Amino acid sequence: MSDAERLATYVETWWQAIGDFTALLDSLPEEAWALPTDLAGWDVKAVASHTAHLESLLAGGPDEQADIGEPPHVRGPMGQFTEIGVVTRRDRTPASIVEEIRAVTTARHESLLANPPTDPAAPAPGLFGLIGWNQQTLLRNRPLDVWMHEQDVRRAVGLPGGMDNAPAQHTADYLSEAFGFVVGKKVGPPAGTTAVLAVEGSPVVAVEVDESGRGRRLAEVPTEPTVRLSVDRASFIVLAGGRRAAAPGAVTIEGDAELGAAIVAKMGTTP
Repeated sequence: MSDAERLATYVETWWQAIGDFTALLDSLPEEAWALPTDLAGWDVKAVASHTAHLESLLAGGPDEQADIGEPPHVRGPMGQFTEIGVVTRRDRTPASIVEEIRAVTTARHESLLANPPTDPAAPAPGLFGLIGWNQQTLLRNRPLDVWMHEQDVRRAVGLPGGMDNAPAQHTADYLSEAFGFVVGKKVGPPAGTTAVLAVEGSPVVAVEVDESGRGRRLAEVPTEPTVRLSVDRASFIVLAGGRRAAAPGAVTIEGDAELGAAIVAKMGTTP
């Protein structure tokens, strides 16, 4: 697959995620928008508002400013930035927020189709380029972000689904790639430790901790690793996304049970 084809696939996957997310929001009764999600301090409306804010910026919308106060769930500059879209849309109706997401993403989708990105190393547009992101990072992250927020809403309102489509596959595979970082840097077992992650529906990931403490990806899956973790996609998503603990028994640990439990406890890799 060429660079241009890979970037086009990210765009297509993001566009599907947008369609699924807005369709879900359209289906919700107004009272569901006040239900709390797994994201601290955010209800369904906040999740939708944040998505509208980011997609508006990407479509060339204004750089919004707001006094967010000092909410206890906001930590650091990134948290302050993501809270802006929530505050600026606090008095908006749910329908207007969904309409905004549709309008700005439609404009951006049309622009991306008219002028397809071809260079993954080119700086991302606007604010995202200023923080050092390139087109590869931006376009690969957008399907993940939108689909994860769809799942945040689904869990909040009790409507599971959307686990077997392209955005779900993209997100699970993408998050699985951070397994070496989790094992090597977040857990830090001795050099020579081998760990395997088998997420249902995704390629199996095997890593070995090297002398520098890095979880190096292995080309072949060892038959007797130090530890092997097996987990369904939905449980992996809430763990890797830092949303909540998985249900008891959702993760099967073979081998070093103590190491496996430490890896599960530190699986989260998204803010």
